[in-house]
Amino acid sequence: MLHLALRPCIISLVVQDSIQILQTQGYRVTKPRRQVLEVLKEAKEPVSPYDIQRLLRQQGKYLNHVTIYRILDLFCRLNLAHKVLSNGGFVKCTLGSKEGCHRFMVCRCCGVLREFVDEELCKKESKSAVNLGFHTEYHLSESSGLCSDCYRKRFGE
Repeated sequence: MLHLALRPCIISLVVQDSIQILQTQGYRVTKPRRQVLEVLKEAKEPVSPYDIQRLLRQQGKYLNHVTIYRILDLFCRLNLAHKVLSNGGFVKCTLGSKEGCHRFMVCRCCGVLREFVDEELCKKESKSAVNLGFHTEYHLSESSGLCSDCYRKRFGE
């Protein structure tokens, strides 16, 4: 299932930045793209393309799931969204212009996701790749475990 999510504290900046990035990269800010951004803005948890379609229908709007997938693919190419490995989905980029070095911590209990950048680790990975005759274009990794709330609930610490 594909998933996208936003951290609430930077929602409006991310949406405005996303619109600006689309425009500066020569893409039109179409009604469907705005609609997907708006759904993401309101999302309290990751949403799949089918979730986006369902949420839009609840608002009396309709987007074909293929269109939604294409929009999400564009968002990934422009570094506005990231593919999440553990659930085969996507996460809305919350770190702006930090290209290619995104890391995720995913709670296996509640599904909360935290995004961060570790540029030093990316440099080390790129150097290792070059030593192996490979040139990286993008770094993405995630760690699975328990968030502090779920850990406390489970172990009482």
